[in-house]
Amino acid sequence: MNILAFESSCDETAAAVVRDGRTVLSDVIASQADMHAVYGGVVPEIASRKHIEAIAGLADAALEGAGLEKSQVDAVAVTYGPGLIGALLVGVNFAKAAAYGLGVPLIPVHHIRGHISANYIAHPDLEPPFVCLCVSGGATLIVDVRDYTEMEVLGATRDDAAGECFDKVARVLGLGYPGGAPLDRLARGGDDKRYAFPQVHVHDAPLDLSFSGLKTAAVNLIHNAGQKGEALDLPSLAASFAAAVSEMLVPRVMEAARRRGCGKIAVAGGVAANSRIRRDLERACAQSGDRLYLPPLSLCGDNGAMIGCQAYYEFQAGRTAGMDLNAYANREIEIG
Repeated sequence: MNILAFESSCDETAAAVVRDGRTVLSDVIASQADMHAVYGGVVPEIASRKHIEAIAGLADAALEGAGLEKSQVDAVAVTYGPGLIGALLVGVNFAKAAAYGLGVPLIPVHHIRGHISANYIAHPDLEPPFVCLCVSGGATLIVDVRDYTEMEVLGATRDDAAGECFDKVARVLGLGYPGGAPLDRLARGGDDKRYAFPQVHVHDAPLDLSFSGLKTAAVNLIHNAGQKGEALDLPSLAASFAAAVSEMLVPRVMEAARRRGCGKIAVAGGVAANSRIRRDLERACAQSGDRLYLPPLSLCGDNGAMIGCQAYYEFQAGRTAGMDLNAYANREIEIG
C-alpha cells in the first residue's frame, strides 16, 4: 500500500511516500527555520503562507523521489492536529483535494502518534506494547503504546513543554531559533553541576511533569547576572539546564516502564535529539534491562515519513475521513 503523506503542523512542510507502514520510498522537507529565526520563534501567519507556497511542489517531489505515478497512490494521509491551526489547515485542505482528485481514501493522523511511529521506520523489529517518551516543542507526554492505534497518556506536562523551555533559554542566551541544537552543542564540555535548578513533583501524579519553574529559574539566573555585570559559565549553564530537564524526564519514563512491565522504551519528538537525554536514557536502560529504541536524528523532527507510517496502521484499524475533515489545534492522543 503506497501512502502519500503530508505534515504541516508547525514550520516545516513535509511530504513522503511510505509503503506498507515501514518502507520509506521518499521523504522531502521544506524548512522555514531560517525565516522564523529573525523573530525568535514561529510566526503562525508566515508559516501558513509558506506552507501554501511549498506543498504542491513537495507532493510532486515526493512522487518523483518514490518513482511512482499518481495512479499508483493508494491513499493520502495528513496531520490534522495538534499544531498551529492555520498551518494544519493548509495540509488538511491540500490532502483532501489530493485524495478526492485521485479517488483514494483520506487518512487523518495525530501529530504525536506520527512521532511515535518514526521508531517503526528506524527499528523494524519494534512492535507494541511499549512505553514512549514524547518530547517536542509543543508536547511532553509519557505514553503507553498498547497497540499501533491504542494509546494512553500515563504522564504529561502540566504547563510548558520541554522543547519550549530549551528554545526559550536559548533565545535569552542569544543562540537563536530553534534553540535546542545550539544549546546542546554549547553544553558539551560544561560542568552539569555548576548551577542548581529546581525539580518539581506533582502531588498525587508522580508521572506528571512541570517545566515552567525550571524555565523561569534559568531565565532569571541569566537576567540577574546580566544586570549585575557578572559573567556566567555558559557551557556549564547549558549543561546544568539540560541535566535538570533530563532529570525530570528520565526517572518518570523509567517508572512508567516499570509499572507497565513491557521491557521496551521508545523516545519520539524533536527533543529526542538532545544528547544528554539520550545518554541518560541509555544508562538507565542498561541498569534496568529495558530495551531502548532511539530514533535517528533525521527522524526526531517533523517529517512526512512518520505520518505515512502511522497512517498505514490507522487505515488497518478502519480510520479514514471524508471531505469534512477539519484541523485541530489541540487533540488528545487517545482520540487519534
